[in-house]
Amino acid sequence: MATLGAAVLGRLGQAAGRHSGLLRAVTRGLSTTRVPHAALPSSVRIVEVGARDGLQNEKQLVPTVVKLELIERLRLAGLKTIEATSFVSPKWVPQMSDHVEVLTGVHRPSGAEGEGLFYPVLTPNIKGYEAAAANGADEVAIFSAASEAFVKRNINCSIAESLERFEVVCEAAKRDNIRVRGYVSCVVECPYDGPTDPATVAWVSERLLEMGCYEISLGDTIGAGTPGSFSVMLEAVLKVIPPELVAVHCHDTYGQALANIYASLEMGVSVVDASVAGLGGCPFAAGATGNVATEDVLYMLHGLGIETGVDLDMVVDAGGFISHELGRPNSSRAANGILAKRARLGIALKAEA
Repeated sequence: MATLGAAVLGRLGQAAGRHSGLLRAVTRGLSTTRVPHAALPSSVRIVEVGARDGLQNEKQLVPTVVKLELIERLRLAGLKTIEATSFVSPKWVPQMSDHVEVLTGVHRPSGAEGEGLFYPVLTPNIKGYEAAAANGADEVAIFSAASEAFVKRNINCSIAESLERFEVVCEAAKRDNIRVRGYVSCVVECPYDGPTDPATVAWVSERLLEMGCYEISLGDTIGAGTPGSFSVMLEAVLKVIPPELVAVHCHDTYGQALANIYASLEMGVSVVDASVAGLGGCPFAAGATGNVATEDVLYMLHGLGIETGVDLDMVVDAGGFISHELGRPNSSRAANGILAKRARLGIALKAEA
């Protein structure tokens, strides 16, 4: 796997310098005027979930080398938290059966380049955690939900039982000095139970924090939330957890993801989960479409003058790469707009020449 990772690095090392001034000019002209009435954060950290949450629902098996190239492209774009894979049974999620190869194949640069870089992996139980830790994991993610029916269908236990399972994982991670991130699914609505009680979301989030999670990601798993319902949920959570320990994870089923993210920014949240090219869905949530596209989130944030440390053009290229490998169009509207603008500029320059 080290040879495979080296091959990916060699190819991408050459590609990293190909962004000409012309391509960067496509996005450099974005307005960075801050909305005067909104108390928005000055910077936002993007947690890229495309390689794990984005690909897990794909029916066609994606080659390991393709996953590694996607992850490396995202790293070169400036993303510092990139979900790599999931240590789950191949029986349940066949797409993640190469989790060892992916985790051991990702590039971990030394020195300043590697500072603050993490490759979280999903671990549903202590067995998954132990396998991840044995293969060099620096961060793991655990997940519960605010819906009993969803937890039962997802990991075959109750909410309370899921939290008991994860206590063991958190204790082991603390011993091993490995960071733990907590996910709460169905924070607005569940495909089986209907609307979710915000008080339940707050309770589950608080329990995960008490167990040792450094951050809680609130997932609108089926994308049913609106700025109204999402804000009500967040208000309940922020009564028990400070906003700097909260992230939002929005699916775009009803086209509300960016609006919900903006509402979250206004409430003090400054960590956003997103998936390159809008990849994703959920194998246990019927009707759930892709995650909000990383390109769309970056376009909005940069337009608001919010720092991310991420090169939007390079993320657009990463989205184009994986969309081509999957044989389907990129789901990001911003990416498609930027690519169309690139094409127009290219045609104009060719005509002038």
